[in-house]
Amino acid sequence: MSAAAVPTTTLAPAKLNLCLYVGPRREDGLHEIRSLFEPLELADELRISEAEDDEVICEGIEGRDLTATALAALREHGWDAPRLRIEVIKRVPVAAGLGGGSADAAAVLRLARGEVEGLRSIAAQIGADVPSQLQPRPCLVAGAGEVIEPAPPPAEHGVVLIPQPEGLATAAVYAEADRLGSSRGDSELEAIRRRLRDALDERSSPLAYRENLVNDLQPAAISLRPEIEDALRALEDAGAAHAMVTGSGPTAFGLYPTAEEAAAAAEVLRGRFPTALATAPLSP
Repeated sequence: MSAAAVPTTTLAPAKLNLCLYVGPRREDGLHEIRSLFEPLELADELRISEAEDDEVICEGIEGRDLTATALAALREHGWDAPRLRIEVIKRVPVAAGLGGGSADAAAVLRLARGEVEGLRSIAAQIGADVPSQLQPRPCLVAGAGEVIEPAPPPAEHGVVLIPQPEGLATAAVYAEADRLGSSRGDSELEAIRRRLRDALDERSSPLAYRENLVNDLQPAAISLRPEIEDALRALEDAGAAHAMVTGSGPTAFGLYPTAEEAAAAAEVLRGRFPTALATAPLSP
């Protein structure tokens, strides 16, 4: 990468799990899943400049984060671009089930597109959600997150997010789901994938196929953080056509027919949930 090619800023969109079906634990310790990912306008901002040494600054993250891991991985694979200072401006809540850390890592990997081979393999080694965010777009996801099938953009809808004051560790939620015994078999997961594919081909709003919007990790997240149920009820009371937990939680989200309706609902909800915010699917 030449000095002139170094971008000053790049965005790392949050990821919404419109559904998440969970299978048994695999030999590598990860779970087989089927999910529909949707990138959001809500995004972290990465401010990038040349520096004497590589440096990543991410306020609110204790210890080494995935952004630094991604930059180090590029160097290990021979990326000889100028040394960089990357400052991550966090707007996506941390440990909220919105893939913020994975999005930041993917944004860094995108800097080396065309210059480092095997970016998807590198992404999978960093985290299960990172490969899907190398190119933020709606996608149907299988495997542990590494099998990605692009999906057509959906029709208009709005989203309201209610993050919790404290995040949830993904591993803890999956462990609780295992304890509750909520996994599905391989044949059921494949049938779900076909059903989701058929629904996506209609290019409609997710509200048109609400019966498929299921999160198998939701009971586990609520078991660990019972107050999530209050947020779900509040979203329904505020007119959400569908409310559930995204990813491993603890963020609750509600779907609305339009972005304007989502914005109005978020304004009402902030009286009780100050962190409630409205967003929308990222435009293609």
